Amino acid sequence: MFFFENRQIVTPGDLLAEGDYIAGNNTYKDGFRIYASRLGLVEYEGRTVQVVALNTVYIPSPGDQVIGKIEDLNVNGWVVDINSPYKAILRASDALNKPFRQQKDDLTSFLDIGDLILAKVLAFDRTIDPILTIKEPGLGKITQGQIVRVSPAKIPRIIGRKASMINMLKRETECKITIGQNGIILISGPSPEHERLAILAIEKIAQEAHTSGLTDRIAEMIRKEKSARL
Repeated sequence: MFFFENRQIVTPGDLLAEGDYIAGNNTYKDGFRIYASRLGLVEYEGRTVQVVALNTVYIPSPGDQVIGKIEDLNVNGWVVDINSPYKAILRASDALNKPFRQQKDDLTSFLDIGDLILAKVLAFDRTIDPILTIKEPGLGKITQGQIVRVSPAKIPRIIGRKASMINMLKRETECKITIGQNGIILISGPSPEHERLAILAIEKIAQEAHTSGLTDRIAEMIRKEKSARL
């Protein structure tokens, strides 16, 4: 038995389900009852009950795509701010397509402090700093576009079920939208106005993530803004 509607706001201690169900993220089980452990949106998927936190910090996970800023350099690579309590490490061996020669190669000629990168988390287990790579296709230094920041907890809503929301955003705004699981999103469009429209839509999704019928409302908003601006 479920006690809330799907994606309804719940608070810590709320009884979410009773019966043969699995306790997912931000929930706990007591006997056959599952309770919320954080403020967020309840999600019922099959036998799994979970809560998507409304506000959260980004905890890296191997395989995540992230957008980060080069914060410092050391003898073997770069320190990267990935919008997390943990500073990430990008080793020269995970960035350069040639052997790194410490005595001869100048790392700043490849990436310097302040540069933005699109990277993938290679490893992280909370005992060492997250390790990044940019050697896979599509990754590397970001040279164009605009950045928008949202709570990492809102990323699943911006993507949508079966990527419905993100595909609609790309289609309606005509922008390339690259999602960082760490709550940082890169938008690159045919004009600054197209990019600003995409940013406006993403910020609205983040603000209204808990509401239903959001995809249709955002699509209608974009069309009205396009007719007025473009």
